[in-house]
Amino acid sequence: MTPVYAISSNAISSLGLDTQAHWQAVIEGRIGIKRYEDTSLSNTPFIAAKLALEQWQKILEKTHHPQLSAFEQLALCSATNAINSLDETLDLADTAFILSTTKGNVELLGHVPDEQLLLCHSAKVVAAQLGIVAKPIVISHACVSGVIALQYGLRLLQAGRYKHAVITGCDRFSRFVLNGFQSFQAISDEPCRPFDAERKGITLGEAAATIVLSVNKTDTAVAELLSGATSNDANHISGPSRTGEELADAISRAIASANITPRQIDIISAHGTATSFNDEMEAKAFDLAGLLHSHVHSFKGYTGHTLGAAGVLESIMAIESLHHQTLIPSAGFEHLGVPRPINVTRTLKPADIQYALKTASGFGGCNAAIIWKRG
Repeated sequence: MTPVYAISSNAISSLGLDTQAHWQAVIEGRIGIKRYEDTSLSNTPFIAAKLALEQWQKILEKTHHPQLSAFEQLALCSATNAINSLDETLDLADTAFILSTTKGNVELLGHVPDEQLLLCHSAKVVAAQLGIVAKPIVISHACVSGVIALQYGLRLLQAGRYKHAVITGCDRFSRFVLNGFQSFQAISDEPCRPFDAERKGITLGEAAATIVLSVNKTDTAVAELLSGATSNDANHISGPSRTGEELADAISRAIASANITPRQIDIISAHGTATSFNDEMEAKAFDLAGLLHSHVHSFKGYTGHTLGAAGVLESIMAIESLHHQTLIPSAGFEHLGVPRPINVTRTLKPADIQYALKTASGFGGCNAAIIWKRG
C-alpha cells in the first residue's frame, strides 16, 4: 500500500493561530476556555473557547477576501498557512481539497441567498482561492467529520487519484450551535473535564485546522497516516452505544489494517467530550480493543469541542506528541470517573511514542478511528 505522510499542518483556535502556538499552550498548561457574557449568543453567561477579536482581525487581514463569509475566511486562512509553510511548492494540479464541517454558514440563514448556505458552495470558493482545480469534497458527518475526512484523503492518495490532499476542518461558534447543545442540557458550567469523576458536560469551541497529506515524504513529514475505519452503533439519534462494542470494532479494524497489534498503540487522542455517556462508552471501547495500557488524553479540555474541526485539530496535536516524544496531559482531569481503568495522562512528560490512535464519535451513532505512525 502506498505510504501517505502528513507534511504540513496549521491549527487556529482560541489557543493561537498556528500549530506551534498550540504546542506551546500544552507546554505551559494553558487552556483556551473561559466564561462569556454575550447576549448576541446566549441569554445567560456561558463557558466556551471562542476566537478573540484580535485573532479574527489577523485572520481577516491574512485572507483579505471580504466577499467570503467569516467561516470561509477562517477555513481559507488555515489551509493557506498550511500550504505556505511547506519548503517546496505544492503541485495544486495534483491536489485534492477536502472540507470537514458540521455547520458551515448556518448562522447566515435568512441573511444570504440559500445557495450560499450550501457546504459545497463554501468548499468551492475556498478551493478556488487556494488555486486547487479539482472538484472539492465535503465531509459533513457529525463529530466524526474530521477523522473521516483524513481517512478519505488517505484512500484517495492510496488509490492514485492525487499525490496530495489538503484536509481542512472548520466550524465557527454561533448562537445556533450553542442553543442546540443547551437544549440537550449538555453544556458544562465550567471548563470541560473529560473522563473526570466530576465532569459536567461539553464545552464548545471554534477552530480551523489543516493537514496536508502527500505520497511524497518530505523533510517536513512528521507522521505517516496508516489506516482508518468507521462503524455505526445505531443506538440513538444523539446518545452513543452503552457497550462501546461498535467503536471498539472500528478501532480493531483500523489497527488490523495498519498491520500492528493493540499493544503497539502508545497514545490515544480520544473524542473525550466530558459527557457522562460518551466518556463511559469510549472507556469500554478501549478496554474491548485491548488498549488499557495506552496513554489517553482528550484535547477538548484545551479548545472545547470544535465539531467539524475536532478530528483534524486533535490529529495535529497527536502528531505533535509523536514529533516531540511527549505525552499531552488531559486538561481538567483529576480523578477517573469512567467504568474501565483507562490510563489518562495527568502530566506533561517524555515518552517513547511510535503509534497514535485518534478516535471520534458523533450523533447518529457514528464512530471513526485512524492510526498515525511517527514519521
